[in-house]
Amino acid sequence: MPYAIVDTNQTSCYGETLAMGCVEPAVPFGGQDAQYLGYQPGYTDNSDGTVSDAVTGLMWIKSPDMDGDGVIDASDKLTWSEIQAYPETLNAQGFAGYSDWRLPTIKELYSLILFSGTDPSSGDESNLIPFIDTDYFDFAYGDASAGERTIDSQYASSNIYVGPTTVEDLLFGVNFADGRIKGYGLTMNNQEKTFLLILVRGNTSYGVNDYVDNGDGTVSDRATGLMWAQDDSGEGMIWEDALAYAQQMNAVEHLGYSDWRVPNIKELQSIIDYTRSPESSDSPALDPVFNATSFINELGEEDWPFVWSSTTHVGSNGSAAAASYVAFGKALGYMNGNWIDVHGAGAQRSDPKNGDPADYPTGFGPQGDAIRIFNYVRLVRGGATSDDSVLAPQTCGNGECDAGETLAICPEDCQSPSVCGDSVCAADETTVTCPADCTVEGPVSCETQADCDAPGGCPDELTEGCTCSDTPDGSKLCVPNCNTAEDCPPGPGGATMTCNPEGLCVPQ
Repeated sequence: MPYAIVDTNQTSCYGETLAMGCVEPAVPFGGQDAQYLGYQPGYTDNSDGTVSDAVTGLMWIKSPDMDGDGVIDASDKLTWSEIQAYPETLNAQGFAGYSDWRLPTIKELYSLILFSGTDPSSGDESNLIPFIDTDYFDFAYGDASAGERTIDSQYASSNIYVGPTTVEDLLFGVNFADGRIKGYGLTMNNQEKTFLLILVRGNTSYGVNDYVDNGDGTVSDRATGLMWAQDDSGEGMIWEDALAYAQQMNAVEHLGYSDWRVPNIKELQSIIDYTRSPESSDSPALDPVFNATSFINELGEEDWPFVWSSTTHVGSNGSAAAASYVAFGKALGYMNGNWIDVHGAGAQRSDPKNGDPADYPTGFGPQGDAIRIFNYVRLVRGGATSDDSVLAPQTCGNGECDAGETLAICPEDCQSPSVCGDSVCAADETTVTCPADCTVEGPVSCETQADCDAPGGCPDELTEGCTCSDTPDGSKLCVPNCNTAEDCPPGPGGATMTCNPEGLCVPQ
């Protein structure tokens, strides 16, 4: 298989906000990522600074430690011009005995991502897990000593966004700290932006699709072994309904098959066409063998939608209230009072699984990512196989951790009872209800504004107070208020904060 898609490594199932036992596909929240088993990574550490993957046929340089000091920090990051020149330098040296190292495409680089990782953007960094296998690859979060944020671990690809933007050229990269693909500007604060880099060699067919229009409303990709519905769902829906949509189609043997499912995020990313964009080809970032429903976006112009995956985007605070999607149209963000294509068609971000998009009139996050919640679906079949071993016993949900139940397959029943003062911040404890266990660096969690107004909800030194605000992962945090950036305290990991137009402190 020239383009074997490596599994996401997501092994737990999730409800609207928290982990849950996996259930049959026909049951609400059934048929999600963890219930289908794909190709597992076939890594070998070659003991020469390289890692081979027998599944993809790719060989990687295992560390982005450019200066060889054994520490991955800001000094190891390169500008785009330096990135372009680096393969020639390494090939001239014959690194590890090879002279055919190259920059990875975004699809090659994305083969390394694992969704067993947790996103630190929730503000709670007590349970950080990288989105890359650190048993084989060297990794570090952002360099706080250089003023970087925890999430500043963006790895460069060879793909420049083909759609013109109102800002500058965007370089697609994978962030193994927060589990996303974005198009990153090549400058920041009037300086060249820098990226981490690992080179690749080997299978030059990886990431190259080989589509066949079957003439029956389906499209087969001979490179990946997947069959896709030629049409999308035609309308947006919340994540739970997206999972149910697949089963509704199976009940009527849609297009002659009854084993459709919502693709995991790596399967969905495999069909992005990074040579196309709304601006450059007047189309989604998708091969024209597929049909795609258009809609009117936040700018009031024709665009193409975000498409759900079956993969939950888990926060480091344990929240499972967001799921991953691919932007086949513009990845809009609200910046400086305007909506712009801030991350490019082909970005992979996350949205709340449920809620009201009207609650996010200026998006969310440092670049105001558009929050839509009602995203579209494109069904897939084949490839990954159903794994019934992850299904929870029928007794799951009765409040008792019965024989045959474990924390992994029935978290509802098998969570250890929380005890305030045991130094463990349990799922039902917060910095407000149990500060002894849940004191963390960064905003504390909240349910209502009263939590932020209570002792411990907002640091005493913040004279402007805090506001209980929604986050893209569905959680709520006590976010410091501000009039200017000088009112903002340092963020998690010492990150620099700025004051956004809504008067809230956000990462710069």
